[in-house]
Amino acid sequence: MRLSLLATTASAAAALIAGTTPHSTPNTRSIAANTTLPVTFGAVLFQAMEMLDLIGPIDALQLVAYNRHVNLHLVAATLDPVTTAPVSPSSNTYNSSWWPTFQPTNTFDDDLDLDVLILPGGPGVRAPGLEPIVEYVRKHAPRVKYLVTICTGASLAARAGALDGRRVTTNKAAWGLITAQAPLAKWVSPARYVVDGNVWTSSGVTSGLDLIMEFIKQVYGEELSTKVATIMEFVPHAADWDPFAEINGVEPTNN
Repeated sequence: MRLSLLATTASAAAALIAGTTPHSTPNTRSIAANTTLPVTFGAVLFQAMEMLDLIGPIDALQLVAYNRHVNLHLVAATLDPVTTAPVSPSSNTYNSSWWPTFQPTNTFDDDLDLDVLILPGGPGVRAPGLEPIVEYVRKHAPRVKYLVTICTGASLAARAGALDGRRVTTNKAAWGLITAQAPLAKWVSPARYVVDGNVWTSSGVTSGLDLIMEFIKQVYGEELSTKVATIMEFVPHAADWDPFAEINGVEPTNN
């Protein structure tokens, strides 16, 4: 009974975001009418990434998928499952096994024509051997319509030179480390997220949800962003809401 109720609830939620009842015919729209909208999204996977950096934005965008034609590619070095486990066993102090895995759909060798590239962060951005990711970002950043970094995912874009000259932000708890990797970027603090042209960067972890809700609003419209927020029961923070800058001792940058 409980599983049936959950399934019914999920179906109703999906129907609401699509603007239908569970048993009605969807109000379909011509894909041709949305040719200027981003269609193909790619998210980079790597070991010890922060799950919410990835799942938060793509979950919100999954709700968009009920009303727009969008595709998702999960891209990694190989097609092997990617774990969130620490790269170094010594970091797993308590020998925990709480590390889900994600299945890539593509590798860095695939020449995907991406509209949006999403870079999550996490402890893994401090690991060695990230040059294949950095090269991938360096290749695709000039080609995509939107570059999105969540939390310390800014590190990957910074090392690729993709943030140079842009107003950007990152997790304030890792501020010194990340900002040093892109001295030519215009780092912004305080900031929950920053939009500079086609480059979207967020502060720490949950700020990725605030950023992606603004992305949905600007790209797909306020009506759809409101629907998504209502389904998620989420109230987005404004771009300048950032108590964590002061908590982490990050001074205002005036950029």
